[in-house]
Amino acid sequence: MSQQKLLDFVEAQAKEFGVPGVAVGVLLGDQEIYASHGVTSLANPLPVDEKTLFHLASVSKTFTATALMRLAAEGKVDLDAPVRRYVPELKLADEQAAAQITVLNLLNHTAGLDWNLVDDGKGDRSLAGLVAKLPELPLIAPPGARASYSQAGYNLAGRVIEKVTDLPFEQAMASLILEPVGLSDTVYGLAEVMVRKFAVGYNRGENGELHPARPWGAFKEGGRADNPGGGLASSVSDLLRWARFQLGHGDGVLPAPVLRRMREQTVKLRASSLGDGLGICWFLHDLDGILGIGHGGSGNGQFAELLIAPERDFAVVCLANAGPDGYSFNQSVVQWTLEHYLGVVEQEAEPVPYGEELARQVVGRYEIDAMSLDIAADGTRLTLAVDIKPEIREASDEEMPPGYPPAAIGFLTHDGDEYIVTEGGLKGQRGYFSRDDNGAVIGVDLAGRLFNRVTQTP
Repeated sequence: MSQQKLLDFVEAQAKEFGVPGVAVGVLLGDQEIYASHGVTSLANPLPVDEKTLFHLASVSKTFTATALMRLAAEGKVDLDAPVRRYVPELKLADEQAAAQITVLNLLNHTAGLDWNLVDDGKGDRSLAGLVAKLPELPLIAPPGARASYSQAGYNLAGRVIEKVTDLPFEQAMASLILEPVGLSDTVYGLAEVMVRKFAVGYNRGENGELHPARPWGAFKEGGRADNPGGGLASSVSDLLRWARFQLGHGDGVLPAPVLRRMREQTVKLRASSLGDGLGICWFLHDLDGILGIGHGGSGNGQFAELLIAPERDFAVVCLANAGPDGYSFNQSVVQWTLEHYLGVVEQEAEPVPYGEELARQVVGRYEIDAMSLDIAADGTRLTLAVDIKPEIREASDEEMPPGYPPAAIGFLTHDGDEYIVTEGGLKGQRGYFSRDDNGAVIGVDLAGRLFNRVTQTP
């Protein structure tokens, strides 16, 4: 497959979605194909290329998980052991949960921890400081009961790495993974980012104009507590090297069976656009009979996507520097590359017709610790809107990413439990509603996170 066809598609999609700078890489056996378009910054433009750094956000979790798997392979961590074996000071809102949560629960998002604690820029912003604040974090389920995506869980996993290695998390990651794999442009912190070519993130305002995202990355500079869950920056070329490592034999860093174990399903996911199940960190996808493993990342004005098909020696990486449309750009490129390189055509889910009774059952406000989600009906359609809570925006002295305005959703099942977003920046996202024993809707899953219902009407 020619590079030119990929270049033409990437350029056309970047223009369609209005993304200033994008970088795409495809790994197909021994072949690496790159396609970049646009600029690193509208104010100080440099051409984006395969060496340009973007914020990876949650794709960082794949590195944290792999480092823990190395420690497990060396006998230094037992995945089935309670986290307290390594972090004895761990306290949570529920003592029984604190005693029971295992390392594996952190790695496959089954610890029952809510999404995260918001970094307010105050106090101890280290991983130790985060652990000390964890009693404030709501618990949404008993350990092992269900998957719910948790940034806090991965940050706690980073503290396990610190305790076991007796090194700061970033140094431990460099020695365990980044240096031995040869990832010289995969780095934590602005001090490392700014000495390389990097992309500035952008958010689109209500007037449609793009403005620079501040802070760079997803949290204020100086806060290390979110590094395990989302602190890395990297380039397309380094991420293809990372994909090649995951496809290979461990390169003396990890035994090949340990890498393969990360791809084996540990928990099933229901009605999730993130995947059909979770391995160890990796979201698992059935790509028309081919196993896909992947992870995405959503930062402040920056979006990252990594998908690997181990059976085909295939990987695709997409990095984009505008929100919210960078997400849609990345998804379109992933779909195109799957079709053109692997012959996999994704079938779009078709919602059932709107029904007033089902709509009435789900209308209301739902929340996680940092965000609220509103579902409304106007008699002809349902809409979903999600945003950072106003009090959190007001308390922040930094600009925060914009929310997602109301966008149409449709039920995928006649019982009103599974849905798909059919327009806007979250188009294609799937999720489901949770009900209590009496059939009343008590929560909604979006992007793998459980939002609990707080009011009947938004």
